Amino acid sequence: MQNITGYTKVYGIIADPIRHSISPLMHNTAFGALGIDGVYVAFETPEEQFDAGVRGLKALGIQGFNVSMPYKRRIMDYLDEISPAARLAGAVNTVVREGDRYVGYLTDGTGFLQALATEGIDIAGKKLVILGKGGAATAISVQAALDGAAKITIFNRSDASENAELIRKATGCQAEAYSIADTTTLRQKLAEADLLVNATNVGMGNLQGQCLIPDASYLHQGLFVADIIYNPKKTALLAMAEQAGLPTANGLGMLLYQGAEAFRLWTGQDMPVDVVKRTAFPEL
Repeated sequence: MQNITGYTKVYGIIADPIRHSISPLMHNTAFGALGIDGVYVAFETPEEQFDAGVRGLKALGIQGFNVSMPYKRRIMDYLDEISPAARLAGAVNTVVREGDRYVGYLTDGTGFLQALATEGIDIAGKKLVILGKGGAATAISVQAALDGAAKITIFNRSDASENAELIRKATGCQAEAYSIADTTTLRQKLAEADLLVNATNVGMGNLQGQCLIPDASYLHQGLFVADIIYNPKKTALLAMAEQAGLPTANGLGMLLYQGAEAFRLWTGQDMPVDVVKRTAFPEL
């Protein structure tokens, strides 16, 4: 058991809901393995208490904290500085105390691409189809563009043309957007793609068992299929891809590596990923 003292540095995560989060296990395992006098806790904060909650974290000198749904955009109004990638994507998921200032970063994109790298996927020169235009989808799109993706095609229920324009202007990467209802174009773009990413919540919660890809005929050999959802571990999309014989990855790797990047920003040390995997991510 960790020895909590008057010198113990406190870190955490603010979201609603968040008590189910694996992040406390992940970071506390890392603190223990490296002998860091720190503790990570979950701060479940209803929307009407968010302002008071953030001000309280800052007033108490919390060393750093993660931010999850539904606050990744809202938190930006409370920070002294925002990293270029986070500002570009319009979302923050990691806050670092730097002296008396709080700085926002976005580690979702880097975490996702690091998870892909462990699967042998180098994003440089690849063509991506991304489902969704929310915070995670934008983080992945922006980071993929910054890391040399050849082309990014976004499909969403509502208009995502602003997201595509943002990527083009900021990175020079080819980017375009279409309605997910345009199944003819969806089939065409998937036929050209190297990687398909579901960055929506379709497949989890009340939408579990649902899939934005109509059927397996839209998939082709050579396509890698990723889903940022990790509960359930196998969504309907991943099950469809596996049945078609395609390589897949769920969101556990992204969760691990975005956490590892946040840990590095807070402590200046590399997370002992192998140790954390054994404790918090035995499926990886």
